[in-house]
Parts: sequence; structure tokens; C-alpha cells
Amino acid sequence: MATRSEIRFVTREDGVSFSEHPEKINARFYAHYDGYPEHRGVEIAKSILDSEKIDGWEIDYLDTNRGDLDYMYYIWQALDKTTWISIFKLKPCVDQIGKCIFVGEPQKLLEKYTTKKNDD
Repeated sequence: MATRSEIRFVTREDGVSFSEHPEKINARFYAHYDGYPEHRGVEIAKSILDSEKIDGWEIDYLDTNRGDLDYMYYIWQALDKTTWISIFKLKPCVDQIGKCIFVGEPQKLLEKYTTKKNDD
């Protein structure tokens, strides 16, 4: 089963909360599989921090409305400011507002969602 996600790039602006959906979106991308934070979120954070390449995204029109998303990611950027990421967990075909489950910088996302492996 696919875990669908949308990745939206937005500009950091004064007075706009990272835990809310912003009105102005600069770019939208759709990913059909592996949209959960332990994969897609980690992938985004690693790309921001380490310039790792990301495969499998489709460009969406700015006015595209998908009703089948499981997660929505916002990448908040502005010149001379740090990049932040917000993740919303959605209920496909029911609730496209969802619940904000993460807000923070890429390193914090990695700390929260990267599986720690024991070296036994």
C-alpha cells in the first residue's frame, strides 16, 4: 500500500506559524510511496543538510488538490534564515488539514525519526 505525501516549499514570513498551513506556496511535489516521516522526512532532512539526491518526486501544479495524501511536508526557507520543516499527518479522503506532528530544523527531524541501531 502506498503512503502518499506532498512536499510544499514555502517562504518563511513573520507572523506565519510553522504549525499551520500557509497560504502562499512556491512549489509542490508529490511522492506516491514511502511518505512517512521515517523515510520521506529523513530523506528531506538529509538532502537539506548533506545535499543528498532525492528520487521519485513528481512536480505538481500550484493549484493541485489531492484528496488521498497521508502526509504533508512544508519546507520553510528564506535568505539568511535557517530552514525549518513541518509535517502534518492527514486522514486520506477525510481530512486534508490534519494534525501537525513535527516542527523543527532538519537535524531535529533526523534525531526524532532516524532509527537508532545498536552496535552489539
